[in-house]
Parts: sequence; C-alpha cells; structure tokens
Amino acid sequence: MNMVSVIAVNSGAPVTLGLFKRMNFSPVRFFTVTLAVIMFALVSMPLVISRAYAAPIENPVAAFAGLDKITGRLTKFDVYMNETVQFGALQITPRVCYTRPASEIQRVSVFLEVDEVSLQGETNRIFTGWMFAESPALNAIDHAVYDVWLVDCKTSSEVPPPESR
Repeated sequence: MNMVSVIAVNSGAPVTLGLFKRMNFSPVRFFTVTLAVIMFALVSMPLVISRAYAAPIENPVAAFAGLDKITGRLTKFDVYMNETVQFGALQITPRVCYTRPASEIQRVSVFLEVDEVSLQGETNRIFTGWMFAESPALNAIDHAVYDVWLVDCKTSSEVPPPESR
C-alpha cells in the first residue's frame, strides 16, 4: 500500500490510521507533527486575519452622570480633561477620553482619578483607572453614597473651558 489510508470508525472507537508506510511514520509521530502544525496555524491566525483599527479619537470633554444614593438625585455633568470637579464628597479628574471613528463600533472610555474628601478636608484616592461607557459596572467607583459613571466623550460642551472662566 503506497497511499495514505485513513479509516474512521463511526461507532466511537478510536480512529485507525495506516500512515506513510513507506516513510516509517508511526501514528504517535504523525499526531505529534499534526498537532504542531495545528498549533502553529492557530498561533499565526491572528497575524493573518487581524483587522486594522483606526486610532482612537481623543476628546477634550467627558460627560458623566452621578447618583446621590441618599437623596436619589441624578446629576449629569461635563468635565474638561485635567480639570477637577466636585460631585458631593468626590473630586473627579479625567485625564483622557477616547472614542472611535464613526465607521467603527463605538467604544467610549476615559482614564480618570477620583478622590474622596473627608469632613476634615483630607483627600483619599479611591479610584484610578479606565471607565467604559458601554460597561459602567466593569470598573465602577465603589462609594457608599455616590455612584459616578461615564456617559460619553464630547468635542465641546455648554460649560465654558477652565481657561475662559
């Protein structure tokens, strides 16, 4: 038999292979080589079919919503980058706010720092990191009285920029 013969048993029994008799390939070696080829293909697949994404768009304004859990009051507010605003006992400072081009799926994210101001006037950093508008609970600010989440990134706001106030 000079050809490779592959016989699959449908009853659930193992597959028997009469493999490369002329080349003296054992079934173990065949499976090892096959596994190596499959692993190489899987590892290199993202390189072959990776999609090119456009660079994120940096925006000067982040739009937030905040909830006072005691009063139930919901407040929407805009914050310019590197500006600190006070929401209750929290000081919120966004550093960068990204969106994607209109041709892509919108993913809105902001990197921010949140400090809590105590009754004695001391500040304590309670959050530093990324927040995502699509998943507000993913990186939520853990505070007993206030919830704050990202709504959107904007190119402008009705609130005048800090340098013009």
